[in-house]
Amino acid sequence: MACSSGWPDVTVMKPIQVGLLGIGTVGGGTFNVLKRNQSEIVRRAGRGIEIAMVADLDVERATKLTGGAGQVVNDAFAVINNPEIDVVIELIGGTGIALQLVLKAIDAGKHVVTANKALLAKHGNEIFAAASKRGVMIGFEAAVAGGIPIIKALREGLTANNIEWIAGIINGTSNFILSEMREKGLPFSAVLAQAQALGYAEADPTFDIEGIDAAHKLSIMSAIAFGIPVQADKVYTEGISKLTAQDIRYAEELGYRIKLLGLTRRTSQGIEMRVHPTLIPEKRLIANVEGVMNAVLVKGDAVGATLYYGAGAGAEPTASAVIADLVDIARLHSAEHQYRVPHLAFQPGSLASTPILPIGEVETAYYMRMRVVDRPGVLASITAILAERGISIDAMVQKEPAEGEDQTDIIFLTHRTLEKNANAAIASIEALATVLSDITRIRLEGLN
Repeated sequence: MACSSGWPDVTVMKPIQVGLLGIGTVGGGTFNVLKRNQSEIVRRAGRGIEIAMVADLDVERATKLTGGAGQVVNDAFAVINNPEIDVVIELIGGTGIALQLVLKAIDAGKHVVTANKALLAKHGNEIFAAASKRGVMIGFEAAVAGGIPIIKALREGLTANNIEWIAGIINGTSNFILSEMREKGLPFSAVLAQAQALGYAEADPTFDIEGIDAAHKLSIMSAIAFGIPVQADKVYTEGISKLTAQDIRYAEELGYRIKLLGLTRRTSQGIEMRVHPTLIPEKRLIANVEGVMNAVLVKGDAVGATLYYGAGAGAEPTASAVIADLVDIARLHSAEHQYRVPHLAFQPGSLASTPILPIGEVETAYYMRMRVVDRPGVLASITAILAERGISIDAMVQKEPAEGEDQTDIIFLTHRTLEKNANAAIASIEALATVLSDITRIRLEGLN
């Protein structure tokens, strides 16, 4: 039915029926935001969006959270098997039962919204292929950077651009730890315990502090940016657990901040995908992102550099992204699938097989710190090794030895070079009798 303006009357259109799998932190936030902002959402979507069924093992708790709205069950498959459900929101997490549920929902012809970056990083290609074949949509804005609409920006807002590179602070836990280490001069272990006490870090924080979570997210963004399959297993990953307050302080003295950075870049040889601690000039906006906040910097050939900043986790910020996907589905529910935005921005048959560069073939600059004997000729022997490998020095700092000591720290900042050249130089320098420690090496990106 149309109103006097000629547009469909949203008051009589049947609302989209949604099944919610898991009503934990994000599921509860999704339910509450959808209820609170329903009138605005209807105005934007053109029809209502109702959570008609909720599946959760704790039925009593789920019923209390929903206030009796919709049907609550303890069997997620019951939601998928309900022919009245149009869209399934998967918020269970993990890559086991979640994969079964998502594929079952797709097979049943239901659209899917998920915040599960691990699932998409590991099984995204299979999921997207199944969805394309069945003609259903997969919404996954919430899987990367929480409430920041970076997926929509990459898939739609920047679609006219050749994306050159993406650099992101995409794990709030690690960013909180690095911020606290810098501000308070505390060791990693102490700040990790603080993050766990505040609920920012899990009891087992491995996924966050070792860069695995960020690698999952980066693999998804890289696929969208460059039109390649999702390849999380090819992301070079290095965490922050070995960083010291000393190196964070030295970096700041040199005008840099250390961040766990996810970086993907298109080069003439292939595509870089890497997550590791990185020195970033403190004058860059992204270097000043602190605490649990996220930020993603995207460089396109037409638009230049664009920065996206906001909450990367939390109940309502993530719910904001989930509901944005629901609105898109509500708008496009009746459209032919070939006219919808492709899952990975490029048409399914147009994905490229561009090689992913191994870390040894990646070019970047470096921070190198070493403990050396304080006597003439030591510096010359080190710089000679760097020169042999074609590594030029951008800056060098030699600390004054403590009173009564005959050893000191030397810090080099290098110009860009291949990682394999840096590795060879480091091995040769560490073999010198006058070098008393392993070299601490941290990559450096200017993000110009």
